[in-house]
Amino acid sequence: MNTLNAITPIDGRYLNQTQELSKYFSEEALIKNRILIEVHYLLFLFKYKVLNFNLTGDEINYILGLYSYYNHNYSIRIKEIESKIKHDVKAIEYFIKEKLDEVNSLKEKKMSIYVHLGLTSQDINSTANILSIRDSLSNVLIPKLHIIFNTILNFANKWESIPILSHTHGQPASPSLLGKEFLVYLERLNNELTNLYYIKYRSKFGGAVGNLNSLSFALPEIDWIEFSDSFMKLFGLERNKYTTQIDHYDNYSIIFDNIKRINNILIDLCQDIWQYISMKYFCLKIIKDEVGSSAMPHKVNPINFENAEGNLLMANNNLNFLSDKLQRSRLQRDLTDSTILRNIGVAFSYSLIGYDSLLKGLNKIEVDEYKLAKDLDQNYVVVVEAIQTRLKVLGIHDSYEKIKHITRKNNTVYNMNNKLSKYIETLDISEEEKDKLKKLEPKDYTGVVPKHNFIEFDI
Repeated sequence: MNTLNAITPIDGRYLNQTQELSKYFSEEALIKNRILIEVHYLLFLFKYKVLNFNLTGDEINYILGLYSYYNHNYSIRIKEIESKIKHDVKAIEYFIKEKLDEVNSLKEKKMSIYVHLGLTSQDINSTANILSIRDSLSNVLIPKLHIIFNTILNFANKWESIPILSHTHGQPASPSLLGKEFLVYLERLNNELTNLYYIKYRSKFGGAVGNLNSLSFALPEIDWIEFSDSFMKLFGLERNKYTTQIDHYDNYSIIFDNIKRINNILIDLCQDIWQYISMKYFCLKIIKDEVGSSAMPHKVNPINFENAEGNLLMANNNLNFLSDKLQRSRLQRDLTDSTILRNIGVAFSYSLIGYDSLLKGLNKIEVDEYKLAKDLDQNYVVVVEAIQTRLKVLGIHDSYEKIKHITRKNNTVYNMNNKLSKYIETLDISEEEKDKLKKLEPKDYTGVVPKHNFIEFDI
């Protein structure tokens, strides 16, 4: 595909970043997953002795080979069939029947009769879709999030002892440690990644309206509930026991909401780093041939963080919609879910673009320790929280109100320090306490931070 003619940026400008997801969310990927489920279902019927004949090892391998040796010509043939019958899953069924009838022994056994026996399209689609979601997360998105996690962990360790002036409401506040500020994001990511790891992937597999009607009527001697549960376990899935013709997609919403929360954490990180760059706490490594502005040669812009933020917002917009819409369907089904499900890859692609951009940005930032120290020195006032709290402990009445009057009246560092020193000298406390309070500096007032036990992921 000519990327210059692509309609969406995920297949055009960002194709190099998103093509890894093609093996999970392209039309061909969906076709392959459908074939995977259909051929394993056929063999599961044989395993459960629903079929009253034997299959040789070569015949079993041939059937499995329809998936394991899949090639692009299969897709072309399937789309030819679909163009005539106007049904995508039925086209898969007809294709498999064609391939089975090419083998004389299978044709003699009338094996093709049993393809898709007693199923509805959504038994195949639901299972195919949840496998695409699970496998793309496991193989693409989560490993990328692990790299982001490791990068942030490196910052937290490297900068654990560097004091930084905090800002609440955009105003100078009690100092912190730069490494600890990155630990905030590590803890949040760790919590949400843990939630993601423990998600149970479920699928609908129950026939036309979810009750296994035709199978239980045609072959009442088979325990179809146990059969269907066991078949889902073959793919590492749990079966939703009570559904309509379609999955209720609650499981999808849990997954999408989890990814959305992760993306929100990363958006928050992008915005904070952008702000720190603006405040000169971080500077960006200069890449020789890169241009920051078409008009201003001096510019080095935080474009990677802006790009990451924009794409993660796009991802969350899609994830929000998918999560909200898919849980609703009229009666036993309407078709709105079918076309909407084809956009899961869009949401995941925008997420992946955001993760890549964030990583590029993180690998460009450097700390300006001089600027951090200078800002702390110029905001001596932030230590008054400590002073008024200690004075309360020492029993000094109205210490908060007195210091409030002093600090709001005089804003310069010299005046502030001088006025506070004079106030402290008037207090009925020991000389040792007075000396301790007067010598307190912002760089030393960083509180206590527990030792973390985060470790790098082995990618």
